[in-house]
Amino acid sequence: MHIIVVGLGKVGQLITQYLSTEGHDVVVIDKNMNKVDQIASQFDVLGIIGNGANYDILCEAGVQKADAIITVTMSDELNILSGMMAKKLGARYVIARVRNPDYSMQKEFLRNEMGLNMIINPEKEAAKEIRRSIVFHEVMSINTFARGRMELVEIRVAETNLAGHSLNELSSLTRSKVLVCAVKRNQEVFIPDGAFTLQKEDLIFVTGSHDNLSMFCFDIGIISKKIKNVMIIGGSKIAYYLSKELLELGIHVKIIEEKLESCEELADRIPGAMIIHADGSNEEIVKEEGISECDALVCLTGMDEENIVLGLMGKQLGVRKAIVKVNRTPLKLIADPLPIDTIVDPKSISASQIVGYIRSKENNDIDSGLRTLYKLANDEVEALEFVVHAKTQHLHTALKNIKFKKGVLLAGIARNGQFIFPKGDDMIEAGDSVTIVTTRPQIKKIDDIFEVDYE
Repeated sequence: MHIIVVGLGKVGQLITQYLSTEGHDVVVIDKNMNKVDQIASQFDVLGIIGNGANYDILCEAGVQKADAIITVTMSDELNILSGMMAKKLGARYVIARVRNPDYSMQKEFLRNEMGLNMIINPEKEAAKEIRRSIVFHEVMSINTFARGRMELVEIRVAETNLAGHSLNELSSLTRSKVLVCAVKRNQEVFIPDGAFTLQKEDLIFVTGSHDNLSMFCFDIGIISKKIKNVMIIGGSKIAYYLSKELLELGIHVKIIEEKLESCEELADRIPGAMIIHADGSNEEIVKEEGISECDALVCLTGMDEENIVLGLMGKQLGVRKAIVKVNRTPLKLIADPLPIDTIVDPKSISASQIVGYIRSKENNDIDSGLRTLYKLANDEVEALEFVVHAKTQHLHTALKNIKFKKGVLLAGIARNGQFIFPKGDDMIEAGDSVTIVTTRPQIKKIDDIFEVDYE
């Protein structure tokens, strides 16, 4: 596909990396000459220096033949304008980053009247992920599939009674029906079989229905009391979206923000939250504000390093769950082994959603069926949700008789509103929603999971 990326901030760079790796013809546009030169050289893409909402620049980028344009500059207005112009000039699909809460409430108008096919809000998506992590606080992260009927969670083995047990022994440890579909050990990722033995340092990715996963957490010893009080350090857009969602759940929210103007805006927009004008990086201040009485601490300042330090400080002061925002991949790798419960990366969330959308549109003549894509374990694993269509291979064939490609695991089937834990005698039927976990790159349609030489 011929794809134009406008804006080379953190999100734009990551999207360019993903799309160029998948073999797309990518053109990047940014006003910053150094960024354009660096990204064009690093990922072997065409770079254009200029304004992404300029007619001549868009034409130079080949907008008339573009399959998609992705506008992710720091300006919502520029993203919207660039997307609208590209649509008028012939771009097939338009994806725009729109972050302002005022514009977020106009998504349907932007889609229906302005021709924007997909509107992405990294801060709002990050807030949703944090909210899920707080509600299901026993796990490090949680992703949902099949309209919430299936979930995939990340758990540290060290916090459970699983170390030393093989996956075949899970039935003796839990009453739940779950599937350990991936394991990260140090810097290596495995799609495990039943003989795989878990070790204390492992991170495991487990799929199942919400009720079964809740039972699993209880059985392996990590269920605790419901979270009622949350402290947020940093009054960012994520803090705004997150606070609204938590207040709707009856959770008490306290936000500590250093800038007075931001405090006043937050107080006006979310009157149900307690807004504190103070320096949240000061240990004495957070102690005075009752951090020891909080169930969860969410660190959302503009500095990754500060968020990591604040998260560690919160754990030392007795917070049950510490969640930190980290944008830079090298710092995510450093923070992974630290005693921080959840690391959230807004750019990665958005880039994964955009790549999923692009993959779903690659085969215009045949619906790929791809509905959801998550990148896990520092992008080494993908979890994908497909809707099965009538022409999918191996319908009505027992799973035990189907040969799947190496590194591919069928993690769950949703059918008629019910979640099916896949076993050998189960079959895939048209209309099913199936979730695949894989270490293989570029699974673009459901038939890609089967061995081509299967007869």
